[in-house]
Amino acid sequence: MFTFAVITISDKGASGKRIDTSGAGLKQLLEGEGFTLVHYEIVPDEQAQIGAATIRAVDDMSADLVLTTGGTGVSPRDVTPESMDQVFAREIPGIAEAMRAASLKITPHAVLSRGRAGIRGQSMIINLPGSRKGALENLHTVLPAIHHGLLKIKGDDGDCAAVS
Repeated sequence: MFTFAVITISDKGASGKRIDTSGAGLKQLLEGEGFTLVHYEIVPDEQAQIGAATIRAVDDMSADLVLTTGGTGVSPRDVTPESMDQVFAREIPGIAEAMRAASLKITPHAVLSRGRAGIRGQSMIINLPGSRKGALENLHTVLPAIHHGLLKIKGDDGDCAAVS
């Protein structure tokens, strides 16, 4: 099975002023799906620290899947998407598009989400919202495609038959 890392982006969480419920929810969900946690970290909303933490999770911890939670909105401190410029080798726009489309059925505020998804080395990285509810809803939307995507990123050359 695959390994994963969770990086929570939160000024309050990093300073100990807020409990990280979104990161905890993501860990619980993926462990329930058979993934193995290899890294968990809380960093403040600072581009350099977000990028460095994500790169560490891939390059040093060898996480197959890296989930970030937080910093994807439109407030001045929300810089997670910009942080990915130094991380991604290739973008996977369909993941972010699917998450926004599914979220739009729940809230009109989904149009304000700026989360991205991409590839670094043989790892997939997905930016999720900072709320526990939003992070879990978004991950549930794309979870059925993640296993196949990870296999392909790692070089699987099997057919890409549609799953019903």
